Amino acid sequence: MTKIKNNPLIWEARVGKYHAIPFDKIKLEHFMPAVEEALKIVRENVTQIKNNTALPDFENTIVALYSSSEFLDEVSNVYFNLMGSESNDEFKALAQKIGPLLSELHNEITMDPVIFEKYKTVYDKKDTLNLSKEEKRLLEINYKSFVRNGALLEKDKKNRIKEIDMELAKISPQYSQNVLSATNAYELYITDINELSGLPESALQAAKFLAKQKGKKEGWMFNLQVPSIQPILGYADNRELRKKITLAFSSRAFKDKFDNRDLIKKIVDLRFERAQILGYKTHAHFVLEERMAKSPDEVIRFIDELSGIAMPYAKNDVAELQKIAKELDNISTIESYDAIYYSNKLKKQRFHFDEEEVKPYFKMENVIAGAFEIAKKLYDLNSAELNDIPIYHEDVKVYEVTDIDQNYIGLIYLDLFPRETKRGGAWMTNFLTQGLTHGEIYRPQVAIVASLTPSTDKTPSLLRLSEVETVFHEFGHALHGLLSDCKYSSIASPNVYWDFVELPSQIMENWAIEKEGLDVFAKHYQTGEKIPADLVEKIHKVQNFQAGSQNIRQVSFGVLDMAWHNVNPSNIKDVGEYEQEVLKEYILYPKDPDKNMSCSFGHIFGGGYSAGYYSYKWAEVLEADAFELFKEKGIFDKETATSFRNNILARGNTEHPMDIYLKFRGKKPDSKALLRKSGLLSK
Repeated sequence: MTKIKNNPLIWEARVGKYHAIPFDKIKLEHFMPAVEEALKIVRENVTQIKNNTALPDFENTIVALYSSSEFLDEVSNVYFNLMGSESNDEFKALAQKIGPLLSELHNEITMDPVIFEKYKTVYDKKDTLNLSKEEKRLLEINYKSFVRNGALLEKDKKNRIKEIDMELAKISPQYSQNVLSATNAYELYITDINELSGLPESALQAAKFLAKQKGKKEGWMFNLQVPSIQPILGYADNRELRKKITLAFSSRAFKDKFDNRDLIKKIVDLRFERAQILGYKTHAHFVLEERMAKSPDEVIRFIDELSGIAMPYAKNDVAELQKIAKELDNISTIESYDAIYYSNKLKKQRFHFDEEEVKPYFKMENVIAGAFEIAKKLYDLNSAELNDIPIYHEDVKVYEVTDIDQNYIGLIYLDLFPRETKRGGAWMTNFLTQGLTHGEIYRPQVAIVASLTPSTDKTPSLLRLSEVETVFHEFGHALHGLLSDCKYSSIASPNVYWDFVELPSQIMENWAIEKEGLDVFAKHYQTGEKIPADLVEKIHKVQNFQAGSQNIRQVSFGVLDMAWHNVNPSNIKDVGEYEQEVLKEYILYPKDPDKNMSCSFGHIFGGGYSAGYYSYKWAEVLEADAFELFKEKGIFDKETATSFRNNILARGNTEHPMDIYLKFRGKKPDSKALLRKSGLLSK
């Protein structure tokens, strides 16, 4: 590694006892030299494995191959994490080079006949090697990965797989970049306060603050970040304003200069072709082979069962909103951009609940402190903010997590506010996955990235209830990563089946709304007063408010995902028309051909959820069933929490998810648990 010995991306440049990434020293120009050197190292390591004349065994083949790409994994991991959270156009453009190089190397190895034959030799005698359960699992998963990547194909088909993967490695990042560019391109500047009637003072302050940041001496500025548009959708009396912002958000990268329609067609065509070459009917069949659901038929059955129960409730939800819209404003046909506005009106009328009333109790710093305190109560974890760890943006904060005996558990980075260099949404990611690297088993470094309501020059960051749930959701993912206790990082938490990975995150949301959880952190930011019992009661009452339409909305995303990936897409000519046709039975409001979700559906076209978006609802079943045990025993019951930690969070993908779940719950999940929790089924 002499050529890049001063490059801050090398392992030796990591900082102190934590081996923290030196973000303060990393620049754009460091990545390509590091990637090129790392690729060279991997190829040298693979050549050594191929040339080894000793009989292939677990150490000289499986572990050797596992360890061969450590440096490359580290460099690419830093790059792609920063690309999502702190990058400019030049930084993102580098993905067009790095992605294809990584894809080329991956296929080069997994399709190498000598490597595969060595791997197969070990695999074929796995039952005689006295392997541990985790070693055997690693061997089996990786062998199947070879096969699923084309190791058994003829040369011409292998070459075509390589071409497809190279192309996908280029266009998927471009899709994501288009969504971000379309989001950043939109600004709505308003100078007449009368146009903003109904907006709460907190939203007006935020918009005025944004206008100042954009160089305006007066007025109010809005963009397409969720904290900016949500108050308009929920409170703006100006119906045309709600319509304008809804259309802008719902048409990102659709029929504009960042149009993703052609990229979508390329992506689904290539995915389908790849699946066909590998012997699968569709991309969905390929993906779901390695999921709990196992097949598209099972996913469709699950979606149909859920939507069949939820749809009558959803239609009733819309009828209720239509009624109040008619009563209050004489609106004869309610539109999608009216839904949140009249939902808030109905909540206030029926439950005397206004989300603005609870925000003062959800100061961001208190919410974060509460999440850590709840983790302490459940899992005996301690946390302390560190000020000497390099960060990639001034908003980022870093915490050390330790156990009850002060043993180091891991680092957690928190990056919680929106900016133009960050893609929208919220996610958890790993900077260092727990497990074996550089000859030692290291503890993890995880991050939570989000775009929460920021502070202004007059008020601190005060979160909506939904944002509090987002924090706890991502914190659940973070705990999954932090509490992993495996040997091999590739199967350590959270590297589990996609329809299992949302269990730790979704179950954590419960502590954000249960009274015992709220009592830990929900304090008025000015007075320090605990959230009143009557307000907690209101929160509970509104949890299942319009649960039918909420469920149908989520189900429709899964339907759209499967519609793109469980078909031969060659006959799909128009992205907009196809989406409208697919969702016609799930659209609760009048259709609008100018809106399109597919063109900004980053989960399935720019992320890892293709043929897997149903996972959120699937995991909600697991979560609802699992939390019933916590409710039965007590939400801070140590025995239940310890079992969840040891049997779910710590185990990664060392066993099949259902086997892991059975060890915690003692039975298979009850499919009706979600419906009971949502109020769509009687107890």
